[in-house]
Amino acid sequence: MGEYELRMFVRKEAERLGVPGVSVGIFHDGQEHYAYHGVTSVEHPLPVGDTTLFQFGSTGKTFTATAIMRLVEQGRIDLDAPVRTYVPELRLRDDDVARNVTVLHLLNHTAGWDGDMMDDTGNGDDALTQYVARMERIQQLTPVGTAVSYNNSALSLAGHVIAKVTGKTFEQAMQELLFDPLGLQCFYFPNDIMTRSFAVGHNRMPDGEVKVARPWSIPRSANPAGGISSNARDQIAWARFHMGDGRAPNGQRLLEESTLRRMQTATVDCYGNAIGDQCGISWWLKRVGDVTKVSHGGTTNGQHSLFAMVPERRFAVISLTNCGPNGPEFNDALERWALKTYLGVEVAEETAADRPESDLLAYVGRYETIAAVCDIRVRGGGLEAAMEPKPEFLAELHEEAPPPEPPIPVGLLPGGDRYVVTEGPAKGMTGYFRRDASGKVDALHLGGRLALRVGDA
Repeated sequence: MGEYELRMFVRKEAERLGVPGVSVGIFHDGQEHYAYHGVTSVEHPLPVGDTTLFQFGSTGKTFTATAIMRLVEQGRIDLDAPVRTYVPELRLRDDDVARNVTVLHLLNHTAGWDGDMMDDTGNGDDALTQYVARMERIQQLTPVGTAVSYNNSALSLAGHVIAKVTGKTFEQAMQELLFDPLGLQCFYFPNDIMTRSFAVGHNRMPDGEVKVARPWSIPRSANPAGGISSNARDQIAWARFHMGDGRAPNGQRLLEESTLRRMQTATVDCYGNAIGDQCGISWWLKRVGDVTKVSHGGTTNGQHSLFAMVPERRFAVISLTNCGPNGPEFNDALERWALKTYLGVEVAEETAADRPESDLLAYVGRYETIAAVCDIRVRGGGLEAAMEPKPEFLAELHEEAPPPEPPIPVGLLPGGDRYVVTEGPAKGMTGYFRRDASGKVDALHLGGRLALRVGDA
């Protein structure tokens, strides 16, 4: 299988879904294959090519975690040490959590607080310092170390740990620890990006029109959680490094191979999570067919990325897209096609079962995170989830409200409280409802995040 078949698939799917621009890479049998399609912007269209930079969002968490592992090998950080060892000024709403949360808790999403505080603390070198000072107001959802809930703010705190330990800004430390040794063209700052070819995000409106998503940049305080822009070749280079022996292309050893494998080994189980059934050190793990997928995609304002590896087969597929919600649809189709075409691995689809309304009523209600509210309502023999971002969350990101999306149809899986999205852009995404000690549904796990039940829908 070569680049021709890949290019044909990419063009067909991007045109079918109306994604303005796509950059795709595959690594298989020691060979790299690439396909590019479309334009960087519908307002000022330039062709997407091999040097075009995209924001790849939360895949950047794996960079932050890898930099920490370099510092672990150097004896400068202990994963099991309390974060206060390195950030003694840390204050959280629950002081017991502030005393006991470890570096590993930050990297495997088990810190337990509501993880989407996206405060913009400016573009100065003190952005992370100011951000961490505001974390005292975040609500604690679960006891530290007991449950997985996706946590952007934990990674921002992890980035602050890197800055404190190295005595440099987070971005300077990342340049020296990873980007320079690996020869990666990775950038955090708009001033470095705007002089190169780069993609802008888009949103597809309900009438099908595609509009540029503004603003383009994200707060500097979010850089450790997902602020990097790069191109497809450097994404594949990142995959090759993590499937390799810990050496850079020039032969310099950056990590022991055992450390890379440790990052891809489960540190906590989270079966039913939308992102993975286990979390390693930043990497999400899921058994697909007879192989283990190691992955971490990402989302920014109108840009959506895929990053998936099968280390045991020396295979990786990455995708950078510049539109939502059709970008995630493209990424899902590409991943399924690539796993089947190159590895012969079929991604199984879970099938929902109709339930009587009397059973469904237990799940009906309003659920809330720091960033959004979700109303769960009965829909036929299943449920629907109506999502809405909070205005104050959008204000922190300086973003306009996204176009309204129809409610997401949700079907309960046979037995228990797990569900699957049955239609639409997120079709196939799984999650679950949580029950308290009395057996009452008290939370919803949606998109990897725990949302507490706060009232009636």
